[in-house]
Order: sequence, then C-alpha cells, then structure tokens
Amino acid sequence: MPQSSRIVIVGLGLIGGSLAAALRQAKVGQQGDDCVILACDPDAGEIRRGMDMGLIDNGSTCMGDVLDAATLVVLAVPVLAMSSVMKALAGYLSRMAPDVVITDVGSTKATIREAAIEAFGELPERLVLGHPIAGSEKSGVAASNPDLYRDHKVILTPEQDTDEKAQRLVETMWRMTGAEVLYMGVERHDQVLARTSHLPHLLAFSLVDTLARQDERLEIFRYAAGGFRDFTRIAGSDPVMWRDIFQANRDAVLDALDDFENGLAVLREAVIQGDSDGMLATFDRARHARHYFESLLNQTSYQAEYQMQETAKLRYRVAPGGSVTGRIRVPGDKSISHRSIMLGALSEGVTEVSGFLEGEDSLATLQAFREMGVAIEGPHQGRVTIHGVGMRGLKKPAGPLYVGNAGTAMRLFAGLLAGQEFDTELTGDTSLTRRPMGRVADPLRLMGAVIETSEGGRPPLKIKGEQRLNGITYDMPMASAQVKSCLLLAGMYADGETRVREPAPTRDHTERMLNGFGYPVEREGDTCWLRGGGKLVAAPIDVPSDISSATFFLVAAAITPGSDLLLEHVGINPTRIGVINILKAMGADLQLENLREVGGEPVADLHIRYAPLKGIDIPQDQVPLAIDEFPALFIAAANAQGTTRLRGAEELRVKESDRLQSMADGMTIIGIDNTLYDDGIDIVGKGGEGANYGGGRVDSHEDHRIAMAFTIAGLRASAPIEIDDCANVATSFPTFVELTQKVGLSLEEVRYD
Repeated sequence: MPQSSRIVIVGLGLIGGSLAAALRQAKVGQQGDDCVILACDPDAGEIRRGMDMGLIDNGSTCMGDVLDAATLVVLAVPVLAMSSVMKALAGYLSRMAPDVVITDVGSTKATIREAAIEAFGELPERLVLGHPIAGSEKSGVAASNPDLYRDHKVILTPEQDTDEKAQRLVETMWRMTGAEVLYMGVERHDQVLARTSHLPHLLAFSLVDTLARQDERLEIFRYAAGGFRDFTRIAGSDPVMWRDIFQANRDAVLDALDDFENGLAVLREAVIQGDSDGMLATFDRARHARHYFESLLNQTSYQAEYQMQETAKLRYRVAPGGSVTGRIRVPGDKSISHRSIMLGALSEGVTEVSGFLEGEDSLATLQAFREMGVAIEGPHQGRVTIHGVGMRGLKKPAGPLYVGNAGTAMRLFAGLLAGQEFDTELTGDTSLTRRPMGRVADPLRLMGAVIETSEGGRPPLKIKGEQRLNGITYDMPMASAQVKSCLLLAGMYADGETRVREPAPTRDHTERMLNGFGYPVEREGDTCWLRGGGKLVAAPIDVPSDISSATFFLVAAAITPGSDLLLEHVGINPTRIGVINILKAMGADLQLENLREVGGEPVADLHIRYAPLKGIDIPQDQVPLAIDEFPALFIAAANAQGTTRLRGAEELRVKESDRLQSMADGMTIIGIDNTLYDDGIDIVGKGGEGANYGGGRVDSHEDHRIAMAFTIAGLRASAPIEIDDCANVATSFPTFVELTQKVGLSLEEVRYD
C-alpha cells in the first residue's frame, strides 16, 4: 500500500474483520508504518473487540468520525444495507480527499452498482466494485481469520471509465491478503455467482429445512453420513445475509434455479423409467466435471487452461549421459484412442475399449461426448465403456466443446459435427487456437457445411447445425490423415458418395475402424470412399501402444552405446511405420518380434540395441508415414555420422508449433549443425560414442514432441539440457517422465513462473 494510507473498513464483521487481520499480517499499519486501519460499525462492542484484537487502530459507530483524510474506503456491509451506507457516504464526500478510492465486498454487483448511482448521482470513477470469493458459516469480528482470502479469488468488476489508479490500489490491497485477483463484467459476475454460490446455498437451506420438518427428522440426522454433512454445511450460514443476496440477485438466481429444475426433471424421469444409460450419463458427466473443478482449484494441468492460465510452468532438466535398457510398454495410440471414442459414441450398442490413452487430449474427447449426452464409464487402467447413442443420438452441448491441445480431435470433430442437427462451437488451449483449421473448414463448406472460423482460419470453430450435406470428390492438396478422416466422418451424414484422394499415403486408422464398426469404406489406389446414410455397430477395441510415443525410446536406444530395450505391443500400421523404415536405413539394430493382429491393427514388440548410425537422404515417400516422429528423428540424425537431409516436410510447419523452426532453433542452441529449408532441414551429425553436442536451455514452444525430443538428446550431450514449457507432454504421453527414469535417463521436473 502507498505510504500514509488511511484505510477505513465500514462493517467490522467476518469479512471486514478478516480483511483487517490479513492486512495486519501483511504488516500494514504495524509499528513504524504510516498506514492506519480504521473501522466503522453500528455495534460499539465490535469496534472495541477489533481494537482489543489488534486488527484496527481506532473506530467509531459514526462514519463521519473516521472518514477524514481516508485514502481507501471498503464497504463490508450486507448487500441490502449498501444503499443506505452509500447515501451516508455521499453526504461526507465534501470532507474527504478528492482522490479517495471506494470499493466493496458485496456478492452481487448489479444491485450495488444501482445503489451507487442512486446515492452519488452517477457512478464515481474511483469506485471499484469487488467481491472476495471467500467466507465462513461463522460471523462477527471475533471470527476474523487473516488467512480467509489466501489462495482464494477476488473478482473486481470495474466499468469502462473506472479510474485505472483506483483499480490498481484495490488490486494491490487484495493481493496483500494472499488472494488472486480476477476481472469480470458486472452482469457476468452475477450470472456466474448465481450458479456457483447462490444456488448451492439455496438448495442446502431447502434440503435441511425439508428434512427438519419431517416427523422422523431425528432418525434422519442421526444416521446422516459425511456426504450429507458436506453438502449441507453451508446451510449454517447467516440467514439474513443470504436472504438479502437472494433478493438482490433475484433474476440470476431464478434463471439458475430454472436450469437446475430442468436438469432435475430429466434425472427424475430417468429414475422413473429405469433409464440406466440416462442416469449413468448424468452421473458420469457430473463426476468428471467435479474432477475439472478440483483441477481448477488446485491449478493442476487437467484441462485447467480452459478456464484460466496456470501461473506456474513446467521445465525439464536432463543431466548428460545415462543408459537405455529394460522392457517397457508405452501408452495407447492417441489417434486410435480418439477414434474409438468417436465411433463408439455414434454406434448402436456398447463398445468396450482397452489400452485407452489416458492423456489430456483423449480425456478432452471423452468429456466432449459426455457433454453431448453419451454415457461413458471410465477410464480406469486404460478401460473405457461407451454406451453408444447411434448416428443421430447426440444432444446439443450446454456450451463450447473444449478439446485441449488436440488438433486431431478438433479436425475430426469438425466433420462429425457438421452433420448434426444442433449448433456447436469447438475451442482449445492457447497452442491449438494458433493452428490453421481452414484445411478442414474449406472442403466441409464444399459439402454444404456452415462453419465460422477466427482470423486466419483458426479456432474457435462455430458449426451451424441442420445443414444438408452432399458428398464430394476431394483431391487433398497435401497428405493429411486428419483432413481425410474429417471428410469421411462428414460423409457418413452426406447424401451420396464422399471420395477423398490423397497425394501420398497417410495413416488409415479411420478407414480400418469404420469397417470394424460395420460401416463400409472402400479403397482403390490413392482414393478411399464411403456412402452416406449407414450405421455403426458397437465393437470391442484394443488400442495398441502408440508408435509415436515409442519413437522417443527407439531413438534413445539407437543413439546410446550399450542400450538394449524392448517396447511391447506397439502398433505397426503400414501407414505409421516410416520411423521404423528410416531408423533401419540409418543403420539401427531394430527387430520386430511377436507380430500379430489386434482389432484389425497390426502389432509387434520392438527390440532395439545400440548400433552406429549414418546420415541419409530421407526418402520422400516415407515423410507422411513419419510426420509426427521427425522431432525425435532429428536427434537421431544429430548422433549419426554424416548429413541427414529431409525435404517435402512442409506439413511440420503447421503442427503444435512450427516443428522445423522449433527444432532448428533448439539444435543450434546446443551446438548441432543444421541448415533450415522451407520444406525440410539438413542436419550434420558427428557420430562416435562420446558427447556429440553441448547443453543449454531450449524452448519447446508448448509442443510436447519438441519437449520429448530434446529430453532424449540429453543422452549424448556434454552438459545439462533444460527444456521450457513442457506441461503439454501430458497431452500425449502422461507417463513419459516415469518411463524415461525407468530405462535410465536422469530427468528432473522443475516448476517456474
């Protein structure tokens, strides 16, 4: 706070007293500090108690006694008392400093804003309305808690012409209490709080009152378990305060109550009808929403970015050297995991999925279908049960569908949702919102879809429902399994035939899985096609380990002397084995063992030992078969003898980051000789069994594959390598750190601001 501050708290109850206590704890107004904390309260006993507790320097029951020279006035009175308090305050304005700042703590803002306009004749520019999201069932200054606001949120709702210096002063005060300060519009604040605070209190009051009026109430309360206690705890709150809140925020509370009653009616009907899938969908959706809520409170990575950005970032620190030995199984294939949920949801019957990748991208796909009314059990240890709703059974979600960092999910969803009867919006995290979506939006528009994108064809995507789609013949300008899959999914809802020609082979998981679910897809040469109007029938899915995730360990073993590693149950789809072909061409000692087929997908155990690598010109026909694996392959090239040349890989520039540029920049930092081209790169490797480059700090650009590639580079570095922005590794490989440490790398996670 500024020197010589004079803070006046009007209303010395729990909220005002806790504010004074928190400021005292932050050394405001302590001995030797020019700041003074004063209070006004109609109860003289509360003033004396506040002084005895050391919370305030002085106080009075008359506001005029404490306002002279005030620099900050905090109105901490009940909502319906704000009007009279503000009118009294307005009468003293002529005695107060012209730059005095006024703020409040009321839990509804529109009513308080109206009271301010009525009292002052206009909204004072140095009035900053605010609301700390904290409280207790206790009341009075005796219940003051200096930590009441610590790690809680305070919402400020300034107007467009609110004085910026006044905003900064109020924000500073709340930050000194340990609170996190957020900004929001008045109307939005009242709507959100009606649902997240006011409605739960209303329900708790009603439930406890209903049970308390029953004859057997003593038995009910005697045997109530912890869940009843937890839910009804807030019914012990101050009744007068909550009566005032419900009156002040009546319209928003009634809107929230209408939504709740509608949801309750649906659930009641499901119970009446014995609709187990309907009940399961509601319960499971609620369970996972609760998990999201916990993540938001704890600021963990489980999709918290949809609501707020994390303040702490994640850095990997890799010590030089290490070994790569053992036997591991990497997580399930992300591409197949996404598709298993999508097709299982649209099928008729129950689909059992095993080996499901429990990464954030796949979890986002699960949650999106839950929000469209699909009952999904799990995931639990890689097992997911999907109760399909059929091709036309999806329901309109309540809001935008968030797909995290998953470009695959967004592009496939675009095709699937283009044929639905309701409007939808697709959004993602900050990294995804930078990625181009015109490559799917443009051909979908040719089919009759109505899709809005942000500038540059980027997310969010707003998809208009109830459009009649027509099949098209589409020549893809560049090879992309995501574009092909998007159009095939849209084609299921289109009139006639949808044909897609690809300039080079791409992964065919969608075609294989569609056929496995009984929806025929045909192929001849470079073209695949299907006819609209069919149906999907539930089928079991066993997701093989992801070859893209396995690649980091294949390369780690290939470049490290003495390595001997077995990777179990890895998918070796012919459209995905470019990395195997390229590593073998470079001289890797890589064997495929125990070959078999699982659920229509070929699978093998990959056994790799160290052998000296040599630089090669990567065949262009292998580029689309290894497009996601190139960051790791660049590290293999840096440890090979001679130059490795890549061309025809312009697709790498539009991944989670510009992977050509990101890898080139990072390799330059640690001393790997490279030359960058528009569609590729030359990498000069030193070979040998010693260190082939140095250390340093590189930026992953929030790209999980860049982060993992530079992690394995540490095996042959002469000094530690640090990689910034690694939180997104969890999107595709949640057990990466655990497995790297298991096979012999020295990897440490570090949180930083």
